[in-house]
Amino acid sequence: MGRENEIAEVLRRLESGRVLVLAGDPGAGKSALLDVAAGHAGRVLRAAGSESEACLGFAGLHQLLRPVLGELDGLPPRQRSALRAVLGLDDGAPDGMLVGSAVLTLVSNLAPLLIVVDDAQWIDRASLDVLSFVARRLDAEPVTLLLGVRSAAPLPGFGDERLELGPLSDEAANRLLDRQPAPPTGRSRVRILQEAAGNPLALIELARATPQEGVEGPLPVTERLERIYADQLQFLPEATRRSLLLLAAADATDVRTASKGLPEADDKAWTPAEQAGLVRQDGARIAFRHPLVRSAVYHAASFDERRQAHLALAELSEEPDRRAWHLAAATIRPDAEVSDALRQTAGRARRRGGYAAAAAALERAAELSPHPADRAGLLAEAAATAVFTGQLGWVERLAAEVAKHSDDPALIGDAWLATGRLMALRSNHAAAFAVLTRVADEHPSRAMDALAAAAVVRYYSGEESQRQRIERLLSASPDGAPPDGALPDGALPDGASPDDALPDDALPDSGLPDSGLPDSGLRVWVEAVSDPHGAGARFVPALPGLIAEAAGDAGRLTALAIVAWLLDETALAARTFDEAYDRWQAGGALPAGLGSAVGWAYLEQGRWAEARTVAAEIAATATTAGLDHAEACVHALDATVLALRGDADGARRGAGRALALVDPLESRSIAVAARRALGFAAVAEGDYETAYAQFRAAFTDEGEPVHYHVSPTVLAELAAAAVRRGRREDAAGLLDRAAGLNLSVRITAQLNRGRALLAEPDHAEPYFLAALADDAGEQWPFERAQTRLDYGEWLRRRRRIAEARPLLTAALETFRRLGARPWAERAEAELRAAGVEATLNAPGVLTELSPQQQQIVRLAARGLTNREIGDKLYLSPRTVGSHLYRVFPKLGITARSQLRDVLESA
Repeated sequence: MGRENEIAEVLRRLESGRVLVLAGDPGAGKSALLDVAAGHAGRVLRAAGSESEACLGFAGLHQLLRPVLGELDGLPPRQRSALRAVLGLDDGAPDGMLVGSAVLTLVSNLAPLLIVVDDAQWIDRASLDVLSFVARRLDAEPVTLLLGVRSAAPLPGFGDERLELGPLSDEAANRLLDRQPAPPTGRSRVRILQEAAGNPLALIELARATPQEGVEGPLPVTERLERIYADQLQFLPEATRRSLLLLAAADATDVRTASKGLPEADDKAWTPAEQAGLVRQDGARIAFRHPLVRSAVYHAASFDERRQAHLALAELSEEPDRRAWHLAAATIRPDAEVSDALRQTAGRARRRGGYAAAAAALERAAELSPHPADRAGLLAEAAATAVFTGQLGWVERLAAEVAKHSDDPALIGDAWLATGRLMALRSNHAAAFAVLTRVADEHPSRAMDALAAAAVVRYYSGEESQRQRIERLLSASPDGAPPDGALPDGALPDGASPDDALPDDALPDSGLPDSGLPDSGLRVWVEAVSDPHGAGARFVPALPGLIAEAAGDAGRLTALAIVAWLLDETALAARTFDEAYDRWQAGGALPAGLGSAVGWAYLEQGRWAEARTVAAEIAATATTAGLDHAEACVHALDATVLALRGDADGARRGAGRALALVDPLESRSIAVAARRALGFAAVAEGDYETAYAQFRAAFTDEGEPVHYHVSPTVLAELAAAAVRRGRREDAAGLLDRAAGLNLSVRITAQLNRGRALLAEPDHAEPYFLAALADDAGEQWPFERAQTRLDYGEWLRRRRRIAEARPLLTAALETFRRLGARPWAERAEAELRAAGVEATLNAPGVLTELSPQQQQIVRLAARGLTNREIGDKLYLSPRTVGSHLYRVFPKLGITARSQLRDVLESA
């Protein structure tokens, strides 16, 4: 009653599909609305969160899928194995994306389908991550996901579609009171309306209570309702209260266990509770009418009564994880046996990817451990595990507890190292660097691991004093063996999620993120990341051999690919990222994106659609985990691609989001990358004044690079804009400063292009020839095409038309293939001026498709089935088919067999 508009919106969603979050205070009517939706749907899967289940990894997913476990046999083998493993049906250590793909395929197979999740604030984090993965991929599925959540509880990862259930209007509140068995009147009615404040459940329950049972004082509605329920308990028979408490101490999945010790649903022991409105008969079982009833029953009991209930449930339970938590709830003194049971629970949760559940179990195990040394070790293990949840406050608190309970430098160092690594993925890099260098300084056994992570922070911030600090600490650390190419799995620059940082074998029995690599290997990483144009540059010749030695090791391949990208060995980096990706897939441990370095490598190599796909995946993961810096980085990446394709408005929005998420002085890598994207957007619109200002912002007023790795990449763009705005002298000074650096082949080519543009016409050609001289420049196709365009334009103006035409034609072909519309238009104009009518196929065919559609088309052209494509791209076969159905008319084809011809012509 009074929710007519909300009901209409929910039913509309059943028709259109997608995701909707119903938010409201307890008692606002979320569950009732979800029931209405379920009543209008065909097939429905339901789950409801409970506080006691929140610590059990994948418990919510298990509850949701229990009715359809028989359907798992229809999944592809890898997906089936992954899902069975996280549900505890088989052993294994699957990755989150493969589990998400399995659930997506399953719900697609069951469609049309409604998924209902109530009290989502109490669903375990691992299950929410899977549901978030699925939610982002429901575009083409006849599947609706409805989630009920309390207003104060954040629920990231499920989009912006949120329906807030506010208070009922005065009219609706009065109508609801009139519908009660004994409608209140007079002063009682006025007080109920005032205290309920439009909350439907409060109106019903306060009307049910007599005036003498009303609660005095301005208590919140939830607390007031719990008091009302608790007051009703005192009038119930002892046997009924005891049964209610046992039911309350169990969670939703534990009800079957509890039923072994409870009366049958039709037993007269339940009658008083049912008459009091506390429970209802739900088929063959008894259920509480509302989560607040359960809470009231549980908290109204004494501790000894609750303890006896948990002991009874532990005795009845055949599931070791639930048994461990019931024993923990019944224990107040240190108990080695219960502590060990929780530690085993943590191990099982971690193997299934339930890091929040594992960390919670380890923390409780530490509280119950009778031995101080074990307690500190468990807390350190909990801190390292909690890193993977992205919850910095939790990790910091656990690290502080380690320091409080131990004087072991190694343990304390491990805990603060975990904290620093997570801080590095957020925005406060000065604080992260301080933590990591303190670990390196005070805990020699962890010095190199801490410096490896500190080098990543140095990359993010671009702060020169940090490089100097790292150099001093590095020189003070003991000399290791000559670098052997081993690199840390726990430090990935710009945008990696915690799962990116460590492959499965980087978690030894202690659970601490530790690469297990020799210090000499970490030195390679530290120097390459913190100083790629200086100390790190000497590793370039060794990279191919190191990568060959790492074959089959996805973690090392990923780290080496990042080093290759930092050292401007882009083609090698992209190939190595591809190999690492294949290895992650083959091993069933694909992380949620390989860090944004792979996206930048793909962008530089001309694989723009793949770069955008990487950006989208990391953005979704980073947003869910609250990793601002990682999210900002991929916004800058995506903005760059949009700018190069001529979508200036989209580029400005993306760059603006990136800059809004970080402090430019804390995250210079993001600041410069975003300014570079804004500069390209201005060039695309022919606004060279703005372009010059944005590119110039990559350098200080004194001409120093704002960021040591990103700033040099705009030198040629700065020169091009300067020529058009009469700023040659300033730009020439910046290029002269850069010439004194130890530059890569890529930056040297850009420097020569910039000098050619700034030179007097008679002196420009040697610089153009130098910029194009090294065949290695082909690995940066857009930059190479820009140089050909500039050189061709110069030749045409010198009336050397025959020499200009091949350069301009090659440039146009590249721009069209990439979809760089503004640059293609300029090349076309130059060709026409050279007497050539550009007749190449227009770009559009593939570049008009979304990045995901381009990937699907390429895989389909290779002969992969929809199911095989879905398995690779973490989509359902139905979604793949829907994309192809929409793509065929855009490509002008009618059959799958024509896709290969389209790709060859493009």
